[in-house]
Amino acid sequence: MPPKQDKGKKDPKGGKSKKEGSGGGKAKKKKWSKGKVRDKLNNLVLFDKATYDKFVKEVPSYKLITPSLVSERLKVRASLAKRALSELHGKGLIRLIEKHHSQMIFTRNTKADDAADVEEVEEQPTTKGRKGKQKA
Repeated sequence: MPPKQDKGKKDPKGGKSKKEGSGGGKAKKKKWSKGKVRDKLNNLVLFDKATYDKFVKEVPSYKLITPSLVSERLKVRASLAKRALSELHGKGLIRLIEKHHSQMIFTRNTKADDAADVEEVEEQPTTKGRKGKQKA
């Protein structure tokens, strides 16, 4: 007795039958992603007492000091960080390495740096000579 054949099956190979005359399906239109959304920074415009104390205590011990680094770590605006760093430099707590237009690079003051700075100042001679030609 031969095996029974299914009435619903038309393809003896068992694969799906293709409709004749049909081409490839229409490609879907590409949808552009909107990109990553960053949270808005809420940095301080003025120092509060705790942040200023932290700034004066920690920043002079950093090996590399820039306004952007201070702004990121202490959550203050970059303009405030620039002003505060120039204040620390004026007090002599940090040393200026490079200043270029808007970017300033500072480093911490070490004991050897302080001694070298003092020696440089002492080496510069003060000239107390005539300030011009004197007429007789």
